[in-house]
Amino acid sequence: MARQYGVAGEWARVRGTVSSLWPLFLSFVLLGAFLSALVLGGHTWLFGALFVASLIAVIVYWRKGMRRVESFFRGARGEERVANVLIGLPDTYHVFHDFVAGGMHVDHVVAGPTGVFSIETKNWRGRVEIVEGHILANGALPSRNPAQQAQREADRVKAQLAKLGFDVTVVPVVCFASDSFVGDTRELGSAKIVNANALVGWVQSQPEILAASDLARLVQLMNG
Repeated sequence: MARQYGVAGEWARVRGTVSSLWPLFLSFVLLGAFLSALVLGGHTWLFGALFVASLIAVIVYWRKGMRRVESFFRGARGEERVANVLIGLPDTYHVFHDFVAGGMHVDHVVAGPTGVFSIETKNWRGRVEIVEGHILANGALPSRNPAQQAQREADRVKAQLAKLGFDVTVVPVVCFASDSFVGDTRELGSAKIVNANALVGWVQSQPEILAASDLARLVQLMNG
């Protein structure tokens, strides 16, 4: 069983709640302020109009905020599923959840005899495939290219480890927690695209490049 550090999905839930609901909280504050102004009297028409506007904002931001929160929480559930999958690696592997590198939270970083892997988790619904060098979800391009995102995160992890005094190649991985990727495992540029059910087998199938002593030093630096 792999050794794990951190809590999978924790940052996604915190970020999702704060970034999605702060406009709603602000609207509630303004709503209360304008209601108080109406009760106290003066400029009735002005504060009445502002109160109605704030009430509309509360309704709009409640709907939009809840949708965004659910999106982040769905992502967090995907990270939890991938974390449960990664437990299946042998105890020579170490899994860091929400690893912070260069100010960026990386879903999972795996360090083991076969190297270091930076994993970006996606919990997409529907069919996911690679067509003409592009990842498509239900036939459409996503708003952000996950392979490029995984590469940026891997670069951040590599730079962070270099700062700690350890120079190692970091492999970018996009893992679909929903197992919705057609083909299980593919390469797209320098990134590996893989379903969660194939992740452990693929990581273990890579050539061993880290000696036990080097791996122990790396884990100590990452956990410091």
